[in-house]
Amino acid sequence: MHATKKVYMQKICEQFTFEAKRYALAPESISSLFIGGGTPSCIEATLYNDFFRLITPYLSKDVEITTEANPNSASLEWLQTMKHFGVNRISFGVQSFNDEKLKYLGRAHDSDEAMRALKDAKRCGFEHISLDLIYGVKNDTRLLLQKDIENAFALGCDHISAYELTIEAGTKFDERDKKEEESLGFFVASEIQKRGFTHYEISNFGAYKCRHNLGYWHLKEYIGIGAGAVGMHKQSRLYNANDIDEYIDDPLQVSIEHLSDEDIKMEKIFLGLRSEVGIDKNILDIKRQKKAQILVDEDKLIYKNERFYNKDYFISDAIALYLID
Repeated sequence: MHATKKVYMQKICEQFTFEAKRYALAPESISSLFIGGGTPSCIEATLYNDFFRLITPYLSKDVEITTEANPNSASLEWLQTMKHFGVNRISFGVQSFNDEKLKYLGRAHDSDEAMRALKDAKRCGFEHISLDLIYGVKNDTRLLLQKDIENAFALGCDHISAYELTIEAGTKFDERDKKEEESLGFFVASEIQKRGFTHYEISNFGAYKCRHNLGYWHLKEYIGIGAGAVGMHKQSRLYNANDIDEYIDDPLQVSIEHLSDEDIKMEKIFLGLRSEVGIDKNILDIKRQKKAQILVDEDKLIYKNERFYNKDYFISDAIALYLID
């Protein structure tokens, strides 16, 4: 397994070298780096050495470098080494501090490990610490969720991602595992906000807003490195092979989806309404501008400085569909 991980990291370096040319990267031009989309803490920290040596010349002086981690695999040594590489933000897949809920979700860690990981990250001096929480699970109660949120704040995180449980085909969960209660999302958002965090995107809250997240909502270019990663270049989305063995065989193989001007406009509408980014008035035609103004008059949107902003992210898709219909 160690050999596979080592080869995989070598292939990541190979792909980055290629993508740096595709994107014509200039020195110090990368403002954010996100290591995730899997479990980075399952790979020994020393195996990241070559990658960081390769990418460092492209990182801006104030770069935000985030790594995801699972509480059970993020040892103190792993955290210390990643901090040494320049990682200044860490996002833990905590999900809950309730042991019964963690067991029900099939998580490999318990609440003690979650708390230990967060405390270790603090000890290592990470500037920003985030965690994921899940709500909408079968046995969730407001009291349980409130305690999860209280623990997150007590442990000193400056960002929370709160996700509603989604049931996907091929997983061990079915609709019986989900608690159908629309107000839970509003409750979680309210509990986090009243403790001082800003709700800046439908699932994200923080005293610190993740720069990398905001880049997605602004539809900026980004490079996707590794199996299953996705990149955005000009008006094309680049998809890497999902299968790790297939990626190792050819890390430069990508599927390309070309986006039309209308595709880009639709994405800006949907993403803008799901976040604090909003929608530039000028990308809307006259018909859609009139519809947006109706929503302003109904107190559903805010109009400020030539942009429309959503007041309630939980109805963002309904508003988007109304605008584009």
